[in-house]
Amino acid sequence: MINSISVIIPIYNSAEILPELAERLNKSLNALTDQYEILMINDGSKDNSWQVIQSLSSTYPAIKGINLMRNYGQHNALLCGIRNAKNEYLVTMDDDLQHPPEEIHKLLKEIHKGFDVVYGIPQKLVHKKWRNFSSKITKNLLARFLGIKRIKYLSAFRVMRREVRKAFEKFDNPNVIIDALLTWGTENFGTVEVNEQPRSQGHSNYNFFKLVKITMIILTGFSTIPLRISSVIGFALTIFGIGILTYTVVRTFLEGSIPGFPFLASIISIFSGAQLFSLGIIGEYLARIFNRSMNHPSYIIDATINEQTT
Repeated sequence: MINSISVIIPIYNSAEILPELAERLNKSLNALTDQYEILMINDGSKDNSWQVIQSLSSTYPAIKGINLMRNYGQHNALLCGIRNAKNEYLVTMDDDLQHPPEEIHKLLKEIHKGFDVVYGIPQKLVHKKWRNFSSKITKNLLARFLGIKRIKYLSAFRVMRREVRKAFEKFDNPNVIIDALLTWGTENFGTVEVNEQPRSQGHSNYNFFKLVKITMIILTGFSTIPLRISSVIGFALTIFGIGILTYTVVRTFLEGSIPGFPFLASIISIFSGAQLFSLGIIGEYLARIFNRSMNHPSYIIDATINEQTT
């Protein structure tokens, strides 16, 4: 039997799902350990999710509620929960029952093989085809950029050892990506297949533009790879420019002239595009520096239930 488990769930507009989620979680965790807690972090829900959490905490003493002052984002809410978790193993999952509580035991079994973090990878993706494709490609690339070589793609259904959070306990930034922070504390990642289910109610809050936004935060907030790409493109175009200059001089000597405006316009377009691309990347990094200088917190706690917060 596991010593102790903390389950961390960001909540956003999920009032109708929460009673079933609480019931299934308590039943599953009771079968795994005598010591567990369920941290539900209300991330500025527009429905009555906080009132439902308050009610559930009376029925299930293991439920501890944290109400944030506004919507900060899923990863920010997760960071809040991770910092306030008390037990040995920290499980993170979504609030829509796509991550079945009955599958938690698979994560815990895998982490006992010596891993520090284990991701629950769905056996079959359950979203629409465009979302499955874009999500899989994006998460695959992000795993590579973050240097998690053994992970095919990332998942919000994960378990970690409590000690890993020491690596980012002083992190204070509005742009939070939990997967990037985990790489600060360990390189020992594992995966296990889980039976992910379709969302039982409502619809996903993620769309293509949000996935792009998260990708840009990871690339420019936790990696210097875009700057290196910009440097490589600049170097390559410099070589290309030297080649064009050589071609122009040689052809001028051999034929006396070269095609005028179309040739010149093409060259200007190529170099202008490369310059704008590089300036855009630099602008993203400057924006991250600006946001950091504003000292915006990752989250602010408004109220709690059955919980002492940090």
